[in-house]
Amino acid sequence: MSARTLYFTGAESVRVDEEAVPDPGPSQVRVRTELSGISPGTELLVYRGEVDSELATDETIDALDGTFSYPLQYGYAAVGRVTAIGAEVDDNWLDRRVFAFNPHESHFLAEPSSLIPTTLPPEQAVFMPNVEAAVNFVMDARPRIGARVVVFGQGPVGLLTTGLLADFPLASLVTVDPCASRRRLSEALGADRSVTPGNLGDVDADITFELSGNPPALDRAIDATGYAGQVIVGSWYGSKGVSLDLGHHFHRSHIRVRSSQVSRIDPDHADRWDKDRRLDVVRSWLSDTDLSALLTHEIDIERAGEAYQLLANRPDDAVQVVLTYN
Repeated sequence: MSARTLYFTGAESVRVDEEAVPDPGPSQVRVRTELSGISPGTELLVYRGEVDSELATDETIDALDGTFSYPLQYGYAAVGRVTAIGAEVDDNWLDRRVFAFNPHESHFLAEPSSLIPTTLPPEQAVFMPNVEAAVNFVMDARPRIGARVVVFGQGPVGLLTTGLLADFPLASLVTVDPCASRRRLSEALGADRSVTPGNLGDVDADITFELSGNPPALDRAIDATGYAGQVIVGSWYGSKGVSLDLGHHFHRSHIRVRSSQVSRIDPDHADRWDKDRRLDVVRSWLSDTDLSALLTHEIDIERAGEAYQLLANRPDDAVQVVLTYN
């Protein structure tokens, strides 16, 4: 049996290599991947070559310890079972289902401390990092009772943010996306209405979230925000330029534009929150929320190139795409 590993080899180019199945060291376990989720935000930037090649992939994740220079492994949503353990590892780890922030590959080694045991089905557990990001966005926004909220972008993380916000007693929750299928999913998750970018109208929002990954949407989000409101920017634009109109409307508006990213807890929350507590919220919400409608495609890793082409060229046909390892 060989292991299969996905590499990004250049702009719009991936390959899958067969490699030896690794043996765990004394303090490690080996995981056999069941599913791994593709991020249509960050991973499409990598796939298209729209990331600075000298930038560190993620300093907070041990499995992503290099830079974005090709060739590279990437991905951070793997669900699998522990199939072998090192001599120093407790026997209870054997055959556990775990989640890992790990690139796309059929087998990998990890320290048990880096894994998250889960009893969720793999099709549900694979959403863990995007739900964690969505929880982080909502925490940073601090929506109040009766708030008017607009979410730009209804990809996986935008839809999950919408689902979380729908649990709040808001005055209105409006979402914006060009894809009709995503707008329908958005309303099913609790949006009061979901519109195309040109049909938002005057909403005077208290909070807007920019989660589309589309640079012009940030200007639209600022424009949709009312006096002294705030814009939460969860998008990563990579090397794409962002042009903003900060004329008289913004100058006198007291609008606050705030970045939000999941790798670290905002210092404003650090007195009461840490990553473990945030993860408890994620697991609780996932156990109560059916996300099967968001998982639109399961594609074997051998056809990974097709998966990225699908997300890049036909966004109206796909939401969450996962790689399988049969």
